[in-house]
Amino acid sequence: MYEDLKEKFEKIGIIPVVVLEDAKDAHALGQALMDGGLPAAEVTFRTDAAEEVIRILSEDFPDMLVGAGTVLTCEQADKAMAAGAKFIVAPGFNPHVVKYCLEKGYPVTPGVQTPGEMEQAMELGLDFVKFFPAEPAGGLPMIKAVAAPYTKLKFMPTGGINKDNVKDYLKYNKIVACGGTWMVKGDLIASGDFTAIEQLTEEAATIVKQVRG
Repeated sequence: MYEDLKEKFEKIGIIPVVVLEDAKDAHALGQALMDGGLPAAEVTFRTDAAEEVIRILSEDFPDMLVGAGTVLTCEQADKAMAAGAKFIVAPGFNPHVVKYCLEKGYPVTPGVQTPGEMEQAMELGLDFVKFFPAEPAGGLPMIKAVAAPYTKLKFMPTGGINKDNVKDYLKYNKIVACGGTWMVKGDLIASGDFTAIEQLTEEAATIVKQVRG
């Protein structure tokens, strides 16, 4: 399951990181992402609507790779998976939550920033981690530096990734996918401009094709 998930991440290339205040926007957003060519969503547990958004996206778009982000507790992990999430992402490395997810069979990608956190993740059997916040933490140069000793570790950088720098990240073979918010901006969602979201998503999908074929 875990290897299959990594392959799907790699194929999609850019994972939209979604923050929805109201579940009523879930279907329209999901349609925009699907039509734009990025059939994935990391729905963050920053709002009370997250659980319902995951449920709607999972049910309405069975071909979409829907997961939960900003998962800070075991309870949130349970809610996310029960709602239909196919993966769990955390902003940091909480050994308790990571171990719980692994014991439950939940595919989990914790956030790391330091070599110490990376080694702890590897100790638990993980070879795919989120690098967060990517740009403030040193960006691509930092990832390349830590990838040298940790030869089997691969990354999903998130935080500060945008249409101008994502291509450089995607070119590096130790990066499975990048997380991004620029195609699902809060103001576009709030104004109901899902046409613009679809256009930005299509531009992002085109970048992936240019880099990875």
